[in-house]
Amino acid sequence: MTNRQLEIIEAAGKILSTAGVGGLTIKNLSKEMKFSESAIYRHFKSKEDIILALLDFLAENMDQRYSAVVADEHSAEENFKMLFESQFAFFKDNPHFIASVFSDGLMEESTKVNEAIIKIMMVKMKFLVPIIMSGQQRGEFTNEIAAEEIVNVIMGTMRLQMFKWRVANFKFDIVRAGDNVIHTLLTLIRSK
Repeated sequence: MTNRQLEIIEAAGKILSTAGVGGLTIKNLSKEMKFSESAIYRHFKSKEDIILALLDFLAENMDQRYSAVVADEHSAEENFKMLFESQFAFFKDNPHFIASVFSDGLMEESTKVNEAIIKIMMVKMKFLVPIIMSGQQRGEFTNEIAAEEIVNVIMGTMRLQMFKWRVANFKFDIVRAGDNVIHTLLTLIRSK
C-alpha cells in the first residue's frame, strides 16, 4: 500500500466515523483529502475498493502486532493480556479503524466487505484460540468450557466494549476500560 493509499483509507475511516457508509462517497472523500475525485480514482477504482483496503490493512496490522507480542516463553495469561493491550492501544491511536468496522450498513455493503470483516475475526482467532488452548493445557485456564466457546465469549465481550466506545464517540479511555475487561475475562476463565 502506498502512503497516498494509506492517507485515503484513513480519511475514509474518519468519514465512516462521522457519517457512516452513506456519507462515504468519492465526492466527500475528495473534499476531506482536499484534492480532486479523479485523484482518488487513480488510487482506488471504487468506494468498495477503499473499504476493502481499509479492512485488509487492519487485518494485516493486527497480524503483525499480534505476532510481535505473543511469544511461547510467556504464560497464556501474559499472552492474552499483551494481545488485547496491543489492540486497545492501537485503537486508541486510530479510532477511525474501529469506526469503520462498526459503521451502520457496512455489513450490507457487499459480500467482499463481509469476507474482509470475517478475515479480521479470523486473524484474532488465529492467535486467541492457541492462547486459550495453551492455557488450558498448562492448567492456567478452565477446561470446563471448550476453547472455541471461550473464544466466542471473549470476542463478543471485546466487540461489545469497542461498540460502546464507538457509540460514546470515543469519549472514555479505551485503554483503561480495556484493562478492566481483560481483568474480568481472565477472572472468568482462570482455573479455580
